[in-house]
Amino acid sequence: MKVIVTGASGMVGKGVLLECLDHPKVVEVLSIGRRTLDLTHPKLKQIEHKDFSEFESIADQLAGYDACYACMGVSSAGMKEEQYRTMTYDYTMALANVLYGLNAKMTFIYVSGQGTDSSEKGRIMWARIKGKTENDIFKLGFKQAYAFRPGAIIPMRGVESSSKLYNFLIKSLGWLIKLMKKISPNSIVNTQQIGVAMINASIAGFDKEIIGPKEILMLAE
Repeated sequence: MKVIVTGASGMVGKGVLLECLDHPKVVEVLSIGRRTLDLTHPKLKQIEHKDFSEFESIADQLAGYDACYACMGVSSAGMKEEQYRTMTYDYTMALANVLYGLNAKMTFIYVSGQGTDSSEKGRIMWARIKGKTENDIFKLGFKQAYAFRPGAIIPMRGVESSSKLYNFLIKSLGWLIKLMKKISPNSIVNTQQIGVAMINASIAGFDKEIIGPKEILMLAE
């Protein structure tokens, strides 16, 4: 497979990128970001793209790919709804629409979140917007499209979150996460498992569009 990864400067995206680079069935990885990564690998190509509101200007470089793992995302903390919608819904759909026009047979995987509101009518702003993003991706008509809702995530292989608070919590409350994992083993995943699950879903398919922690663990086996 040849795959596209967005958001590789973030925790989930970086974890997914590393698994793609290591996987024997992935022959090429294209990272699209506002800045290039401090990483070199024989499989890795990079596009520095500043304006995520449109991807038509780089469409000629996006043809011929088999899967896209859309891991770009921001926290809604302190954001107004219009700004969060732009960075969550508009950016993702701008990419999805261009890729669908290039290859409707590809797999498109969107990193969403637990608690996402598929009805689009709930009171929680971020959940509504992510719900609409999921729904509109599914409506496009890709051969395969999935929304990953990972919940609590443990970073692996030296990957860190862009959130200093999240990094602090992971480092200081590691014992609590291990305890939660023992009590509820299907509620917590790590970045390696997310990456492998995406690759396996792309290769073999899956019978659900919305993929939670339990399904991620199944796909990662």
